[in-house]
Amino acid sequence: MKSNEKIPGMNFLDCTLRDGGYYNNWDFSSELVADYLAAMVALDVDYVEVGFRTLENKGFKGGFAFSSDTFLISLNIPKKLQGKVGVMVNGSELIEHVNGIEYVIGKLFTKAENSQVSLVRIACHIHQFEDCLPAATYLKKMGYRVGFNLMQIADCDNKEITRLAKEAGRYPIDVLYFADSMGSLLPAGIVTIIQAFRRGWSGELGVHTHDNMGNALTNTLTALDEGVKWLDATVTGMGRGPGNAKTEYLAIELKNREQNRGNISPLLELIRNHFSALLKQYCWGSNAHYYLAGKYKIHPSYVQEMLNDSRYDHEDILAVIDHLKSRGGKQFNLNTLELARHFFVGEPKGKWIPSDVISGREVLVLGPGPSVKKHQVAIRAYIQSNQPYVIALNTMTDIEESLIDVRAACHPVRLLADSNRYFDLPQPLITPFHMLPNDVRSGLGKKQVFDFGLAVDAGKFEFQPSYCIVPSMLVVAYALAIATAGQAKLIYLAGFDGYSAADPRKKETDDIIHLYEKQADSLPVLSITPSLYDIPNISVYSL
Repeated sequence: MKSNEKIPGMNFLDCTLRDGGYYNNWDFSSELVADYLAAMVALDVDYVEVGFRTLENKGFKGGFAFSSDTFLISLNIPKKLQGKVGVMVNGSELIEHVNGIEYVIGKLFTKAENSQVSLVRIACHIHQFEDCLPAATYLKKMGYRVGFNLMQIADCDNKEITRLAKEAGRYPIDVLYFADSMGSLLPAGIVTIIQAFRRGWSGELGVHTHDNMGNALTNTLTALDEGVKWLDATVTGMGRGPGNAKTEYLAIELKNREQNRGNISPLLELIRNHFSALLKQYCWGSNAHYYLAGKYKIHPSYVQEMLNDSRYDHEDILAVIDHLKSRGGKQFNLNTLELARHFFVGEPKGKWIPSDVISGREVLVLGPGPSVKKHQVAIRAYIQSNQPYVIALNTMTDIEESLIDVRAACHPVRLLADSNRYFDLPQPLITPFHMLPNDVRSGLGKKQVFDFGLAVDAGKFEFQPSYCIVPSMLVVAYALAIATAGQAKLIYLAGFDGYSAADPRKKETDDIIHLYEKQADSLPVLSITPSLYDIPNISVYSL
């Protein structure tokens, strides 16, 4: 091959506007899009996948979530990119629609000669692949180049890959892609998968890599060395979870292999003017959490959702990963993060009756805020003089252990995160023990536990002698219920410093407090340290 010639048959596909849309709801500014298209022209990419095609319409999404022909015309796609525009369709939508695949294809596409689009890729899981294959016939008759993206290929054994590859050969498919959906593959695994495909498929192969473990570029280049000619990348790696192989890095590597990839300068300018700010805002890219998710084959969207939710700290994320590692997290389901609805099993009955020790006493609930440590002398004096029943939430340790009677924990993530730490803490643990999954119960081992049952029912509080119904899995709701079921005199809170008005955690806690106060059998609740929550405040120093 002569210097500066392209690798024969190779197709460099940039899918930034499609894959990157998972972060900004496919709502890119017109200025960014214009500069992006110009940069792709300068880089001489072979295809630009601009977005999805879908009939679904839930919640606001920008134009690139639908990529209609009318919308694409409005982009003023440069002439040098015409004939190089692709879109993606989710295979699940094709096979799950009540009217069938041909109907959906007919609704989504017109003949290619009347469209800005020339390439259609269908993304599907292994178990959907054979049912989706007829879509290739319909699209081919309409004049499109057709690709299939097989997701989560790392879970498929080699014989099954070869069998599916042979099945694909019965349809007019231009390129068969495989995606390292979990970012778990190493270069050796890439080679093995390609070999399995080759035993059943003689057509062109493509690869779409994820960067969970920092191997996206290496895996892409390994695939190229093994004869794969369709390579995906996105600008700065922008894409679901940790993102993908970076367009700028892949372009540099291809140029080092004596392939002419055009001028990279406009791409670097695009990054500086637009994508650097987006990266700072959305923080895609690999990190230790994504690395672990890749290692244990957990869908990266779990990590992405938690990183974007201020309620999850790093310990929470690690705990969820550890939980999904054993329970399975290959298929993303947002409800799995709200583990409460499925975490506790059985009737909400407990064995421990809090009124035996709390009745008629003041209850002091210690939260995680720094005000406990700051005012610990006054809190200590109050505890020593008034002898309240002291409940510490989770594993807070900003006051002497001898002053704490018990700890309370019920949030699934906290239980998963802290189960081993409770052994180092001397107090008994109040938790709905008999309702916990076996792995969590075994994790608590021989820890002394007070079994106080609970159920979660949004918008409801109920207090029974040995169990409660609470509106949320936040442990503050559980603690209020324990004190109320225990027939306490009143409830003091310390360490409930709170969050700013813009933080969703403030509203979540305020809603719980307000709902509790409306209950006929609720107790007075007072914060004795400074708090931003909507709770009546008095001073611990006055006690």
